[in-house]
Amino acid sequence: MMLLLCMSIFFACNKTSEKADRWYRGNLHAHSYWSDGDEFPEMIMDWYKSNGYHFVVLSDHNILAQDEKWKLIPKGFIYKKAFDKYLEKYGHDWVEYREDTGRISVKLKTFSEYKPLFEEKNQFLIIQSEEITDSFDGKPLHLNATNVREFIEPQGGGSVVEVLQNNIDAVIKQKEETGNPMIVHINHPNFYYAVSLQDMIELERERFFEVFNGHPKVNNYGDSIHIGTEEMWDLINIAYVKSGKPLIYGIATDDSHNYHLFGIEYSNAGRGWIMVQADSLTSGSLINAMEKGRFYATTGVTLTQINFKTNVLEIHVDTEPGVEYEIQFIGVENGKQDSDILITETGAVATYTLSEDLLFVRAKIISSKLKENPYQEDDFEVAWTQPVIYSEKE
Repeated sequence: MMLLLCMSIFFACNKTSEKADRWYRGNLHAHSYWSDGDEFPEMIMDWYKSNGYHFVVLSDHNILAQDEKWKLIPKGFIYKKAFDKYLEKYGHDWVEYREDTGRISVKLKTFSEYKPLFEEKNQFLIIQSEEITDSFDGKPLHLNATNVREFIEPQGGGSVVEVLQNNIDAVIKQKEETGNPMIVHINHPNFYYAVSLQDMIELERERFFEVFNGHPKVNNYGDSIHIGTEEMWDLINIAYVKSGKPLIYGIATDDSHNYHLFGIEYSNAGRGWIMVQADSLTSGSLINAMEKGRFYATTGVTLTQINFKTNVLEIHVDTEPGVEYEIQFIGVENGKQDSDILITETGAVATYTLSEDLLFVRAKIISSKLKENPYQEDDFEVAWTQPVIYSEKE
């Protein structure tokens, strides 16, 4: 239990003598023409960099952008126009393509080729990633391996839990063998409702999952017979705390596939991201911070501070003119089977003092600002902090 407590104390627990960490904005789930996205990697990287992101991945399905791959441009004016824009931006010396019977095929640039075009020290980082895409009994089971060094083959298995666990273990095995900092997270558990609460509870050594995903088919909010991913998050952590496991942390991602058509029926960029508080913009520093819970998930709300010290959780919101904010502290009392909103505050700053009769507490910040190009109509911008646990040693 002491290990669990130590892993949950974060943000303001840094020594005051250390230099202040920066907040870095990033997306850990996106797709390109290397799998089922509809845009070139360079155009996607340019979009994220131009829109204020500090780090991003392309997590294409069961592939790393390493070998030669030609993409036949889809039929339709919109995709031909997108190719023309790509060719105009990067030129004939960069773009290698061929035409046959009126169709255009383009040789996709590899990770090592497009990465140097965009990376800037302390400004923008591209991390190699893979969406390990597996299944069991027709259920889609997807995990993202972030900062992967080598391609990981889907591992398979005899049940949903076994498939997920085998793939988690494969990522951890590569991490341990290479010494390369890596994380693995469970993607969109409610995608076709493939991953149940009990499946998530049974996993070992999994620290991250998507509490929000911008794809239109992932059922973030559940339905009349399935719980949403936020409720699932709390129920997983109730089980984890009671069994002595480390807390699982919530990630928000785009899972972007569509870069030319926009609306709730498409999977667009800019819907969800994480803000990581780290000492530098390197994959190792970012992953180390995430493993300590030093980040939050958001669809638009920005926080300036998340402090947890002497069992007091303190939230500071970076406010926008004319926008109101509601800060909910959500937790679970010992002996209860569900989480509750413990207290709600309005404004830019709120605090909550944890007591020993709580399993954990997290904050949810809801703004009065409607999300632009939302996952679902009438969604407001939201942020979620990671859960923390009461410590007797404070």
